[in-house]
Amino acid sequence: MLRFNPGPGGVRQMSSDARAFWLREPGVGEIRSAPLREPGPDDVLVRTLCSGVSRGTETLVFRGGVPASQYAAMRAPFQEGHFPGPVKYGYLSVGVAERGPPELRGRTVFCLYPHQTAYVVPAQAVIVVPEGVPSERAVLAGTVETAVNALWDAAPLVGDRVTVVGAGMVGCCVARLLTRFPGVRVTLVDVDATKADVAAALGVVFSLPADAADGQDLVVHTSSTSAGLQHSLELLVAEGTVIDLSWYGDAEIHLSLGGAFHSGRLGIRASQVGTVSAARRGRRTPAERLALALDLLRDPAFDALITGSTPFDDLPDVMARLAGGSLPALCHTVSYGER
Repeated sequence: MLRFNPGPGGVRQMSSDARAFWLREPGVGEIRSAPLREPGPDDVLVRTLCSGVSRGTETLVFRGGVPASQYAAMRAPFQEGHFPGPVKYGYLSVGVAERGPPELRGRTVFCLYPHQTAYVVPAQAVIVVPEGVPSERAVLAGTVETAVNALWDAAPLVGDRVTVVGAGMVGCCVARLLTRFPGVRVTLVDVDATKADVAAALGVVFSLPADAADGQDLVVHTSSTSAGLQHSLELLVAEGTVIDLSWYGDAEIHLSLGGAFHSGRLGIRASQVGTVSAARRGRRTPAERLALALDLLRDPAFDALITGSTPFDDLPDVMARLAGGSLPALCHTVSYGER
């Protein structure tokens, strides 16, 4: 329960049992108390319903794999602490706005906030989840937003042959959005044969790397491995481009460019969600991009990406298992229940 107590000088301060997940040091997570300030007139108090683990990025952070040169670039919007730790990190949160402007009060909202039972943020930092989008599916908004930005960068054309290499959260979201383009043939490639079921649920063809067809007009790479990026180049038609969404952290990536890279005039282009794609910059704001992602989540096919759930109190152990690979998952959700 949230309550208000007089603070120093008689100023009302909010006290609560709000708690947050922190990375104490690489490989060690813990639950900490999270004091909440009293909401101002332009703030909203959110009681969390569920959050999602962005598996690739968050497990890299959990392992301490963010290079020092990228500490500033990798900061999450409401991050506390600093890399490599202690740090409170995450950005896929859905909850109910319990206090705030009338148009938000009582609504289910999405926020780029870490794993925490309740929080106070500026009202402009949340966006209402559309009717018909369940809370657990809505945690994918940040990942679908990344996919939207990537496709603005990639600009696929009607009838293109497109392969997505890497069937993680981002790759699966890209693959599903590509099915909306007329005539586009989409193949999802992964080394894990069990991803075939997810591909089928998303309405795309699945292939193991050895069986993937070449001659692709566009390849989107999301596997975060040297082998995946190398294979992506090998699948391209002449003058084709790889759009690379992978975040490699402090890992060294090695490529062999002595084959068709030069003769085929192949391209590698990075895409990431930190800024709106140049193709839409000045015409779309980050808030509009996120609103589009939430609207696209009306599609129930995205439920195939929700592969597990755990209570908030178990998150330190679960994050360690996700980072260590003993708990396979696409999007693992965190449930908060009643407090």
